Amino acid sequence: MNAWKKLPDAEFEIMRVVWANDPPITTAMVLEQHVGERRWKAPTVISLMLRLVERGFLRTEKQGKERTYFPLIGKEEYLALETEHFMKRYHENSFLSFINTLYNGKQPSEKELDEMLKWTKERRE
Repeated sequence: MNAWKKLPDAEFEIMRVVWANDPPITTAMVLEQHVGERRWKAPTVISLMLRLVERGFLRTEKQGKERTYFPLIGKEEYLALETEHFMKRYHENSFLSFINTLYNGKQPSEKELDEMLKWTKERRE
């Protein structure tokens, strides 16, 4: 992905279904598997998927009467870009700022502290 593009919530819900399945994806699959707050009708899903094509997140092919979709951006790639943007914008790229905000007066569990220590040691090696 050339430039970071934040997905609106509705489009992210579509991409979650896309990423959870092996391509090709159909609108029927999205309608069946979508578990968001709202229940969409077929025209809404078609519109959202075409918007994702325009934004460069999906490509589409027509097979007979049915249109199929293929992801152009993987879930991990998108989440990495989204997280990087979030860290820059809200925490000035400071992991410590992020952790302090995340726990904000709450005590992390022993398990969480052990996992953070293990993660830190692995990064140092």
